[in-house]
Amino acid sequence: MAIELSQVDDHALLRLNRPEVLNALSFSVLLEISNALDEVATWNVRSLIVTGAGEKSFCAGADIKELSGRSLTQRKHAAEFGQAALGKFERLAFPSVAAINGFAFGGGLELALACNFRVAVRSAKLGLPEIKLGLIPGYGGTQRLPRLIGEARALELILLGRTVGAEEAERIGLVHRLVDGAAIDGALALMREFSSHSLVALRLARDAVLRALDAPVHEGLKTEADLSTLIFSSKDSEEGMAAFIEKRKAVFKDE
Repeated sequence: MAIELSQVDDHALLRLNRPEVLNALSFSVLLEISNALDEVATWNVRSLIVTGAGEKSFCAGADIKELSGRSLTQRKHAAEFGQAALGKFERLAFPSVAAINGFAFGGGLELALACNFRVAVRSAKLGLPEIKLGLIPGYGGTQRLPRLIGEARALELILLGRTVGAEEAERIGLVHRLVDGAAIDGALALMREFSSHSLVALRLARDAVLRALDAPVHEGLKTEADLSTLIFSSKDSEEGMAAFIEKRKAVFKDE
């Protein structure tokens, strides 16, 4: 299998395991990712960590040989399938983080962009180089990147096909944190900061932020009002407020 799915403490780990081809995304690998996300959605975990096998590459992008000799219909179906597969990250009940342990190019960076958070080793390189092949990103890169780093910087990276190092990626907001050790350790450290929070509250807060990107402010405020009201129906909200009043640490049960 090109995908390994396991659990570390109360965190799920999805590892691309094709180091011989720098963990490139073939169509079959995308299908495995899609199936793995369906499976992990049923697990009782608090986060999902995504990384690549080996020390060179998180994911070097699409398998270019597979992109040749296909009809336009096949190409569109492939793009739509890739978008649908990566879109499953947003529907998980818990946050996700990409542990970028090396190259994250093309579809590999789009995979990382689909996660809620990104941490990277200092030697990591990131970019969307499709323009150099006469192509454009097709798995969400043109949509998620500008929402993350702004239109101007996204245009520069996409239209120039420019590669950025980890320090620049952190500076422009493409990466949340840099890691001096193993990328997966940095990802675990970040996700453990959420361990004491209610998953119910985390999910509704994340949903409110994601919806803000796709709606005018007045509609986003309505969504926020709806979700911030809904959270009061959870047992965790009762526990959180009671703990505050009683000056003790809240014990959430994700209910």
